[in-house]
Amino acid sequence: MTAPVYLVAGASSGIGAAVAERAAAGGARVAVCGRRPDALKAVAERCGSTAYVADVTSRADVDELVAAVVRDHGRLDGVVANAGVMRPGGVLDLSDEDWDATLRTNLTSVFLLARASVPHLTRTRGAFVTVGSIAGLRAPTGMSAYAASKAGAAMLTTTVAAEFGPLGVRANTVCPGWTRTEMADEEMRAFGGPLGLDVEESYAAVTALVPQRRPAAAEEIADAVLWLLGPGSSYVNGATLTVDGGTTVVDPGAVPFDFRITPRQE
Repeated sequence: MTAPVYLVAGASSGIGAAVAERAAAGGARVAVCGRRPDALKAVAERCGSTAYVADVTSRADVDELVAAVVRDHGRLDGVVANAGVMRPGGVLDLSDEDWDATLRTNLTSVFLLARASVPHLTRTRGAFVTVGSIAGLRAPTGMSAYAASKAGAAMLTTTVAAEFGPLGVRANTVCPGWTRTEMADEEMRAFGGPLGLDVEESYAAVTALVPQRRPAAAEEIADAVLWLLGPGSSYVNGATLTVDGGTTVVDPGAVPFDFRITPRQE
């Protein structure tokens, strides 16, 4: 049986790197892309993948990226749209540049990757997986652009499932909760620093109401992504899979019955 070829976008670190490494360990041929050459090269060397430096917010870069992967590997069986950025701020706080950069990275990149890759995925009856966020399913404060972009990415992926399911393509979204990545570590430092918390204490604070009481490891999210790419999920299409330790099942109105809520001093 021919080994599947997977393209993982945003693979320089975090969830994307974990997907690439686990996919390669499972026997897939993996192409990784990102904008940081040195970090991307390190991932590629660890898992024996092929590295492509590309900006997935650029149509020209994405078209060339997908063409190069198909040219170099002969086929394309799965795509993981994982590039992401988080610019904090609510509606009244976000600059136009922050809004545009967030939408380009988190939403437009998914559109560009889908448009370039779907014709190839129809030939292999392949799969497209978007890495979203539970921020796209619930309304966080101070993250308007991020939440809107992730909600849009999930719906865009669902439209791919509806349009191209008849041609054999499956498209699904994984929505992680807090996950240990470089980006999340930076968020923990920004959150915990003013409160005198280190990174570990910050993760403990933000997951205090999560039923599993901890953040995810990147590998745990990667396992869900790879399941959606593989044959074990052959009848899963247009789904939004939460991998959040139960975060989104908590009823905020019932929290005071189980926890003593103390206002945080700003």
